[in-house]
Amino acid sequence: MPVLTATNISHAFGNDIVLDGVSLSVEADERIGMVGRNGAGKSTLLKIIGGRLTQDDGTVVIQKGVRVAFLAQDPDMEPGQTLKGEAEAAFAEVHALHDELHAVFDQMGEASGDDLLRLMRQQEDLERKIDAAGGVQVDHKIDEVLHGLGFTDDQFDLPLEVLSGGQRSRLALARALLEEPGVLLLDEPTNHLDIAGREWLERFLRTEFRGAVILVSHDRYLLDNVVDRIIETENARLIEYPGNYAAFRKLRAERRTAMHRAYENQQTVFKREEAYIRKYKAGQRAKQARGRELRLDRMKRDESLERPVELKALTLELPKADRTGEQVITARDLSKWYDDEETGARKLLFEDLSLTITRGERWGIIGPNGAGKTTLVKTLLGEIESDTGTTRLGTKLAIGYYAQVHEGIDPERQVYQHLQRIVREECPGQTLSEQAARNLAGAFLFSGREQDKPMGVLSGGERSRVVLAGLMASAKNVLILDEPTNHLDIPSAERLEEALALPDNGGGYEGTLIVISHDRAFLDATCDNLIILDGNGGSSVFAGTYKEWHDQQVRRSAAPSTNNQKLPTNRAANSEPRSSAATETSGTSGNREKNRFSWMRIEQIEDRMNELGTQIRTVDTELDDPDVWKDIDRANKLTEERDALNTELGELETEWLRKSE
Repeated sequence: MPVLTATNISHAFGNDIVLDGVSLSVEADERIGMVGRNGAGKSTLLKIIGGRLTQDDGTVVIQKGVRVAFLAQDPDMEPGQTLKGEAEAAFAEVHALHDELHAVFDQMGEASGDDLLRLMRQQEDLERKIDAAGGVQVDHKIDEVLHGLGFTDDQFDLPLEVLSGGQRSRLALARALLEEPGVLLLDEPTNHLDIAGREWLERFLRTEFRGAVILVSHDRYLLDNVVDRIIETENARLIEYPGNYAAFRKLRAERRTAMHRAYENQQTVFKREEAYIRKYKAGQRAKQARGRELRLDRMKRDESLERPVELKALTLELPKADRTGEQVITARDLSKWYDDEETGARKLLFEDLSLTITRGERWGIIGPNGAGKTTLVKTLLGEIESDTGTTRLGTKLAIGYYAQVHEGIDPERQVYQHLQRIVREECPGQTLSEQAARNLAGAFLFSGREQDKPMGVLSGGERSRVVLAGLMASAKNVLILDEPTNHLDIPSAERLEEALALPDNGGGYEGTLIVISHDRAFLDATCDNLIILDGNGGSSVFAGTYKEWHDQQVRRSAAPSTNNQKLPTNRAANSEPRSSAATETSGTSGNREKNRFSWMRIEQIEDRMNELGTQIRTVDTELDDPDVWKDIDRANKLTEERDALNTELGELETEWLRKSE
């Protein structure tokens, strides 16, 4: 029985419809991931389910006795509480039960007979409820969750008023996890978590949390390792896919292929019918042509498929930067300390760190929050003086730096105009035409109208995309990106990965790359060398990808608690998009070779083509139903059936054209 059901939910902001009659059912132990472009309705649906927003239409039904906890991106907290006190507030029900139990004990001291028996039964009932709520392990649970999310014992007594925005977000996540609701709604829970915190959250949601989870996240590793169903928000509706994010990508590609194929074949049918009508409208078959024209008009009115919207392949023609020397950055025995204003103590960030970054290499820098990753980059560049050691920069360096805070942006300038200005300022003697600027904006997922937006009205994610596009076009031979995907949705992050790929892999960037990031998927896609800071002054260099480094750490630790963990998998993740058999077998008007239908008269061919057209439209209607893609065997069977029908139709079209000439 579902613990939560949302039925026919609709919601609009003004004239912008973000949800149009969508429905969702959640079982008791499900792990559901929600993905889609920013603004596509993910957070809106979560707020409606969590009671934070009233829908325009539809109903939300929650099973009796099931609590729903909602983690917002910007949590509100009451002042006057400490960090641990706020986390402990998750056990308010347990504390109330303890108070009730103490009152029962007080009454038992003076009771006798039936009253005493009644109080003893009440005592047993309260103790059972306390055990069920984890009451005897409250302190242990609080410490485990706070430590897992990156808090130290020294921070437990900090007042809420002094916490940073990131710390408050992590604390709100801790409280939501400790409440152990029946349904947990998480909106971007990893935004302020370092890699260790993200891995801890994955383990907790996978192995310890007992309720259902609906998770909105741009963290592809989290979606791969936790969820067993993906819901995509697209064009104000929901499309469901079984499996994790990797399975979703492949299934979505299959679905898109089927949708494109259906649209293109329908257009072929329309064009063939129109050609027949033009040819015979005034001849002996005029009556038949008029009948087919009426039928075609009905098909266009009632059965026309929309052209699927899909990202175009990335094509960037970037200004070429000067070639750097072979050695870009060399560091020997670097050490850096800093004074911790919070504790008054001196903290070691890194010590005796040596490395050489050569031309064209891709380096990632990882470590806990506060480990000194940004400080390390600035030390390598000579912007901050090291306490010991030396750094040397190579020759002909043109360094582009993407910071987490974007400054110097003219709020009145339109998106494409901002890109033109960047090229004028950064590439003397070069200009970017309006069309080239619009093409660049389009490559970073700005549609035609969005390219005319003033910079001052852009969201954080949109502004990040513009700044990144400007960096890519500014002829920098060294790019340093500090948390570049923080405000990007998944399609935008994947588009940036394409842009940063080596030319041999289809990318357009030939320079040296240094990335600070907690986004493990992004690191894997862009970096093949790592600098690891452990947060306690230790540092190391690893020649390989993040996944290779992580796998090495797992092998070294070989902890039994991780060996038995089973990650969500789905056989559909191994499916590959099928090629169109029709494309391979269809003939052309110039093909004079006979085929297996050469014996048929033209009228028989037309009748069979009409039958096939009807069958293909029926299959296309089924394939267009999002529910079909929940059943992979059914989807594959329909796709294979459609390929066979389309192959036969292609051969018939060839014979029809041959006999019509």
